[in-house]
Formats: sequence, structure tokens, C-alpha cells
Amino acid sequence: MKKIFAAALAALAMLAAGEAQAQKKTLVIGMGSADAGKLDPHIASTTPDKGLLQYMFNGLVRIRPGQISPDTIEPDLAESWTSNPNGTEWTFKIRQGVQCHSGYGEFTAEDAAYSLKRAANKATSSYSNDFSSVDKAEAVDKYTLKVTLKNPVAGFLGYVANINGGNMVCKKAAEEMGDGFSKKPIGTGPFMFAEYQPQQFVRLVANKQYFRGAPALDEIIYRYIPSDSSRDLAFQSGELDMIYGKQDQSWVDRTKQLPGVKVIAMEPGEMSTLFLNITVKPLDDLRVREAIAYAVDRKSIVAFKGAGTSREAVSVVPSGYLGTDEHAPLFPYDPAKAKALLAEAGYPNGITVKSIHTTLTGMQTFLQAIQAQLKKSNINLDIEEVEHATYHAQIRKDLSPLVHYQAARFPIADVYLTQFYDSASIVGTPTAVTNFSHCNVADAEIRAARVETDPAKQKELWKTAQEKIIKAVCGIPVYEQLQLWAWKDNLDLGYDLKGSLNLAPPITEKTHFTK
Repeated sequence: MKKIFAAALAALAMLAAGEAQAQKKTLVIGMGSADAGKLDPHIASTTPDKGLLQYMFNGLVRIRPGQISPDTIEPDLAESWTSNPNGTEWTFKIRQGVQCHSGYGEFTAEDAAYSLKRAANKATSSYSNDFSSVDKAEAVDKYTLKVTLKNPVAGFLGYVANINGGNMVCKKAAEEMGDGFSKKPIGTGPFMFAEYQPQQFVRLVANKQYFRGAPALDEIIYRYIPSDSSRDLAFQSGELDMIYGKQDQSWVDRTKQLPGVKVIAMEPGEMSTLFLNITVKPLDDLRVREAIAYAVDRKSIVAFKGAGTSREAVSVVPSGYLGTDEHAPLFPYDPAKAKALLAEAGYPNGITVKSIHTTLTGMQTFLQAIQAQLKKSNINLDIEEVEHATYHAQIRKDLSPLVHYQAARFPIADVYLTQFYDSASIVGTPTAVTNFSHCNVADAEIRAARVETDPAKQKELWKTAQEKIIKAVCGIPVYEQLQLWAWKDNLDLGYDLKGSLNLAPPITEKTHFTK
């Protein structure tokens, strides 16, 4: 009997071992893009790149996985922090023992100071203007970082969180690799860069030394599949475990019918705005810009995209941000008024406006719908379509009089107003960010609000800034698109997903397959 019992135990052990070996350890994600852009967190600005880079990098602080509210900020590479009463001096205690990928040593306060200086440098960062108020970033000792600001900054912790310029890089790797850093990024996150095949995939492997513990997954394959139908077929056939969905309601409804699949329309809503270059003809005429604003039907766009996955824009700052004017005076839909304004401006037969635009399908279908709307008011939108990375490069060279840009930012009005409407952010200037309209009408209010310590006065300044921008028609906010993703239900993310400021579900050390 003892021998039989021992044999049974051995058989059970072998069975368990076989099941363990069969446990899926590779996560395959399908992204709706033709290729990677710059895989440098201080340069990357596209949805596909930011989604991938969040798996490799940390901030000093982080938004809790699955959340987007600043109320959920928690320690990341900094285990604690303090500030002086007026918020101009911040001291961060750096977590000890955190290792940079690929043997680049321990992450210290020196790396943190270097990261902030790099993020503030126009030559090495797309987010330099976000850090214009940083006076000094100093390593007081190996594990103490002191940041001195020229003035208080609304929501400063959001700038050093694990998004955009807040991602921390390892100094030795960035300096040694130079331009090569964007092809082989080195961070401290749960997954490490391993391989890149152009127009095919990026492969990441588990960082077994990750300070929160070794990841449950062994690797992530991040595949580039621009065709929505091809991506869907690969998902349905089992080639993909998670996909970036076609950004409309029909995709959600169709995908929800698949067995064993979870679908989410998650926050934040990326706001689609039509930015009009107010310095070029015919857009330099306010009446022409007003005509375009009157020719846009926001309600029809939401109906087209789907009420369950999108919502109307409420202002030039997305809804739900601290400081958004939720009842801003946006132009109503009035095609007759649009035609009358064009005639008054000397264009009775209409106008033609050029737009360089991405082939990314969700954005592409939106602009095609806008094109059809504008045509009803004698406005011809001439669209030149290019690949997504090329689109980003060309609009930043000021080559597109009308720019459709879809974006979500850290949810405080200052960030959106600064990046898109402060004249210091005008494209083509030394401090350029994403001010495609060359707007400058609300500089005084934007800059005053940035340093205002009275919350009520600050909100009033932000409200006035939004009113001025709307009146000048620097940008025409249209709708907000929620982030549509799906994954197989045997994938446990390890947290409750409500949203992600990096626009893709975070994959953490806890993410795993249940079978």
C-alpha cells in the first residue's frame, strides 16, 4: 500500500509539474500602428509608444495601476517626499537597491537629477516646456533628491509621475548610448527591452531584479498590426492575447460577443481637437475660423463614434480635469452661419484648407467625418494621409495649417493649456511643444494660474483662459474618445482597470495567465 501511495504522489507531482510547465508565460499584444516610433520616454508622444514604454520605466511617483486620478499617486522610485509650505522645494527619498536594466547599476538620486534635467532639455525631450519652472535638480546624497522650482507648479507631482517626461532613465545608459537609447531603452521597470524587428514587433523580457518582485510573465511581444481587421482576426485565432481596438462603438459591440473575452472603454478620454494655424491664410481671418467652428457638429460625431465609447467635448480642456470649464461657450452647429461668415470674409464660393493626417484608423475615420461635415458649409478639407510617425514629425514642422490632434494629459488644466495654447509652446520655436495654432491670446491667464496659490483664483484664471481661446478659435474641441481594449479572460491584470494615463492597460509584475 505504501508503494502504491508513493507512486500516486509521484504521479500527482509529475502532473502538477506538467501543468506548471504548460502555464502560459508570454503575453502577445496587438497594437494598431505600423511601427514603433522613438522608444525614448522623454521623446515618445504617440499612443503606441507610450503604451509600450510604461512597461519598462518608472517615475519618482506613480498613478496607482488602473487609475488616472491624482488622488491615487503613490511611491515609485521615490519611497517618500516632502515640500516646503509654498511648494517651491521638494525633497524625494530614493528607494535603495533599485537596479537599472542590463547591468547598468543601482538607480540613485544622481540618476533622478539627470532624468529631470534631460526631460527639461529641448534637445533631448518633447516635454521640456513641462519642466520650465524647474530651477535645480540636485543629488544631495546617494538617495536624496532636491528639486527647486522657480515658482509653485499646479500638480507638480504629476510631472514626476510615470508618464511622459516624468519617466526616470539611467544616466550611465543614456550617456553611453546617446542616440541609440531610443532604439534600446534602459529603465528600471518590470520588463526590459530585448529585441526590435522593424514593422513587426518589440520583445520585452521580465526584469527578475524588479524591486516590487519578479514578474509572473516571462516576456511581452508587442506586435505592430495597423489593420483593424487583421488585428481582430489574429486575436480571434489566438495569436494575440490583448488588442488595441478599433476606436468605435461597433467594434465594442462586436468584440463583446466573442466567448472568453473582456472589453473595456477606459479613461482617459483623448480629446480630438482641430487646431487652426491663425497665422496663415485664410485661417488668419477670425471669421473663417468661426465659420469652421460653426460647421462642426459634435453631436453627430459622437453618434458616429458611439455614445458608449465617446462623449462631446465641453471646452478646450478635456472634461473632468481640475480647472476645466464644464460649461464653456463652444460654438453651436450652424452651417448657414458658417456660409454667411465665409461670404463676409470674401469667400462666397468657399475655401480649401490642407491637413496632414495620420493613417491610424480611429483618427482617420474621425477626420473623414469632419471633412464631410465641413463640405456642407463650402469648406473643402484637403487631407494628405501619412504614416503615424511621419504625421507627428510633419505637424511639428508646422507643415499642416489644420492639425487634428487627439490627446489626453495629466488631468490638470495647466498641462493642457500650457502645451497647446501657451505661446512658449508654439511649434517651430525653441520651446515648442504642441501649440499648432500659434495661439497667444491667453498667455497672461495661463501663466498667472500656474503660480497662483489660491485655488479659487487659479480656477477663475483657467476659466478666463478657456473663454479667450474659444473666442479666438485657436482650437475647435470636438469629442473625447475613450480607450478601447480587449483581452482574453484567462489574463489576470493583477488590479482593477478603470483607466491609464499611458493609454494602454499597465502590465505589472502581478499580471499573469490563470491557465
